[in-house]
Order: sequence, then C-alpha cells, then structure tokens
Amino acid sequence: MPLYEYELCDGGCVVCGGKFTLRRPLAAKPLTECPACRKPVRKVFGTFYSPKIFKKFNVKDATNAGFTVLKKLGKGEYETHRPKKNDPGAKVKPPKD
Repeated sequence: MPLYEYELCDGGCVVCGGKFTLRRPLAAKPLTECPACRKPVRKVFGTFYSPKIFKKFNVKDATNAGFTVLKKLGKGEYETHRPKKNDPGAKVKPPKD
C-alpha cells in the first residue's frame, strides 16, 4: 500500500502537527479531515522510493530473459541482433498501425 501525505487546510494543530502521513490502499478515497483533530485536510505530493539500477542494459541479458533484440537496417526493416544458426538473415518487417 502506498503512503499518502496530508496537511491541514487552515494551519497547525497540537495533535497532528499540521501534517501527517498514512498508508492507505490505492482504491481508498482521499481523506477530507484529519483522523486526530477532525480539521479539513488536503492531500499533498510526497516523496517516494525509486530504486536506482546500476547495471546497464545489454543484449546478452535481454536475450537470456527471452526478449528478441532487433537492429534497425533501414526504413521499416529490422533484423534480429543475434540471428540463430538455422535462421539466415532473420529479417523482420514490423506490422503497420
């Protein structure tokens, strides 16, 4: 469940300090009042955790994961980056939208 930050619309409070964070389900509607002091609140944008990926993308990892890596040859023509021995050329033309 994500964390949501709220702040009072009209200043601070001794009970909640004017700002608080709650963990709530995604489907839950935003709060309209503070659960501690019952004053009106508004949802504010807060910080979130986004892990950094230090490993760079490479073709070997993509193919090991089952993805097909394509190399652009020209206008609308691609070939697999590492064609299999039994598949000469392995040219692929993407479908038109």
